[in-house]
Amino acid sequence: MRILVVEALAPEGLELLRRHHEVDERLGLPREEIISILPEYDALVVRSQVKVDAEMIAAGTRLVVVGRAGVGVDNVDLEAATRAGITVVNAPTGNTIAAAELTLALLFGLARRTAAADASMRRGEWKRSLFTGMEVRGKTLGIVGLGKIGQAIAVRARAMQMTVIASDPFVTPEQATNLGVELVSFDDIVTRSDVITVHVPKTKSTTGLINAAVIERMKPGVLLLNVARGGVIDEADLAAALHSGRVAGAGIDVYTAEPPTGNPLLDAPNTLLTPHLGASTEEAQVAVAEEVAEQVLEVLDGRPARYAVNAPLLTPETAQAIAPYLPLAETLGQFAAQMVPGAPHTLTIEIAGEPAAYDASSLVAAVLRGLLEATTEERVNLVNAATLAKARGITVVERKTPDAGALASLLTLSAQADGGSITVAGTVARGEPRLVQLGGYAMDLAPAEHMLITSHRDRPGTVGRVGVMLGQSDVNISSMTLARSAPRADAFMVLALDDDPPPSVLAAIRADESVIDVWSVALGGRR
Repeated sequence: MRILVVEALAPEGLELLRRHHEVDERLGLPREEIISILPEYDALVVRSQVKVDAEMIAAGTRLVVVGRAGVGVDNVDLEAATRAGITVVNAPTGNTIAAAELTLALLFGLARRTAAADASMRRGEWKRSLFTGMEVRGKTLGIVGLGKIGQAIAVRARAMQMTVIASDPFVTPEQATNLGVELVSFDDIVTRSDVITVHVPKTKSTTGLINAAVIERMKPGVLLLNVARGGVIDEADLAAALHSGRVAGAGIDVYTAEPPTGNPLLDAPNTLLTPHLGASTEEAQVAVAEEVAEQVLEVLDGRPARYAVNAPLLTPETAQAIAPYLPLAETLGQFAAQMVPGAPHTLTIEIAGEPAAYDASSLVAAVLRGLLEATTEERVNLVNAATLAKARGITVVERKTPDAGALASLLTLSAQADGGSITVAGTVARGEPRLVQLGGYAMDLAPAEHMLITSHRDRPGTVGRVGVMLGQSDVNISSMTLARSAPRADAFMVLALDDDPPPSVLAAIRADESVIDVWSVALGGRR
């Protein structure tokens, strides 16, 4: 088969591909030329600069696989690739050590002000007193996201005699203890840390995760590091905090827009800025090249790739039958992630009716994708779903039955955590997901992008007070569903909203005498 490589790949990766197939390395081609020659190739390998959008994918009429030499696949239109039957693979583990070491390099550079001192020396100055730094020994490092890179940083930071705390809803205290890390809440990270580093994917829930309000609660003189994704830290708010001195320094490798032309951090003091160098070591380049080459070869040989990032490989018959239920399964996972009290340790997935006659592994993968999407850099799919669940201490139980009662199909997800459990169930009606059960209450509603859910005592005036509080904050309600066990007993209310309710409104609703609990649920995938 023919493989087109349009961005630089380490020779080791190219050699691996050439042992099996014909490889054309065509670097620096204009976009139009790539599109014009793409119909001649079975595989395309890119890095981060070439945008493999719907137009390019449509041109690749022979394409079987697109390989992204790196972790993020923001430059590949996954939906278009899936529709075209093209598998997209990446290389998510090759740069782990490189990213961890760059994070620590930025930390040391800020702590000892090496860049500013170097610039001063080159100006002919000798101003030692201006560059008094701090020792990292004995300081508290807060890691937001304890995945592969976060774990690598934790091990190295402990060797530097730092106290390491971390937040990650899908890491158990036992796993953290094995790393010598104290597992805490995000709020504890904010208030206790001398240094904070973020290692989470950019999703709807993590965009602007660290903003002005969060920075205000941090220790004065905190250091902030971002070698994950641009936008996880609000750049304008961080720049303002650097100017005011609230934040003593920031080491940033990634930006909302790259190159970061006009970015406020470029003019902010006490920064150490690098041009997205997280994977830029010779060793990482070799590891990434070999990893993506191996994935491309697996797909070309008709085998499932370990790091396929879009649709799982299914028979045409199963794909057609299961496809309508995949959005529902992912929605159930998102609900569980945002409503279960704590990190779930057991998921029970019951598949009833029509989809029970087919291989349901893709439905399980979709549930896990919804559950884990905000906490892992890896995209969850048929190949890696079980591995990712196991790594996070999650036991998955799958049950099937042909009987869905009065419905043609029914998917039920029960998530159990140490703090409690939640059950949510749904079906597909006229091609659209419908929720038919939530927390033991029967209902019928269409999932919305923004939803407010209350568990409350069924008393007159409760619904009205919640509506008034939302209205006073200019949050519009588009639909409402009520369910109760008996008159004046406990009830559930689900409100579809036009916007996310602000934290102050959630706090006010939670404080209402009739409200037992309240959740703000946001549906939608990665950005």
